[in-house]
Amino acid sequence: MGHVSVMDLVYWRNMRWTGVVFTGLVMCLASLFQLSAITVLSHVCLAIMCTTATLRLYYKLLEVLRWNPGVHPFQSYLDYDGSLTDEETVMLVEEVVLLVAFAVTEIKRLLFIENVIDSIKFVLLLYLLTYVGIATNGLTLIIAAVIAVFSLPLLYKKQQVRIRKVVRAFRAFVKKIRNLFDSLYEMVRPSAAPASKPAPPAAPAIKQKPKSK
Repeated sequence: MGHVSVMDLVYWRNMRWTGVVFTGLVMCLASLFQLSAITVLSHVCLAIMCTTATLRLYYKLLEVLRWNPGVHPFQSYLDYDGSLTDEETVMLVEEVVLLVAFAVTEIKRLLFIENVIDSIKFVLLLYLLTYVGIATNGLTLIIAAVIAVFSLPLLYKKQQVRIRKVVRAFRAFVKKIRNLFDSLYEMVRPSAAPASKPAPPAAPAIKQKPKSK
């Protein structure tokens, strides 16, 4: 079997591998409620090595009995080259640096209130996150994120038309609310003082001609 891409797993194009990966991730994350991360990682590696060692010994036995031409069961995975070239490494580092710089700039802009509206939105988000932290923990959110990653793309693919209609209706509702707040802000905002009109220019003095004697 060839290598399975992430998109194949997310969209359930290979049911067997997606089921294995999805079930394994959820079980490993759920076990972290009771066990430490090191314990879970060790048990996962031991389970994988028990499976690979059993298959390796089985193929070796077939090779001894001359029922197998000596093919390694995991040769395709051993031949897979996952290393990065110099150009790919530089591009990856540049993307990470740009992402970190952008995040630092945005956080600095929000914390030091460069834009009042954006900072108010950020404060409201942090306030809502305090309630989320009280109701649940980070591990539960990670499990929910994994379930969402393996379910929402497939749901969107199957219900694309209905979801787009709902999104358009929601955007129209948000636009109406925004227009309402803009109109209220325009009504409450103090009007600017009328600019003083410039004084009309003085009429030029009429020079009198000297009387002739």
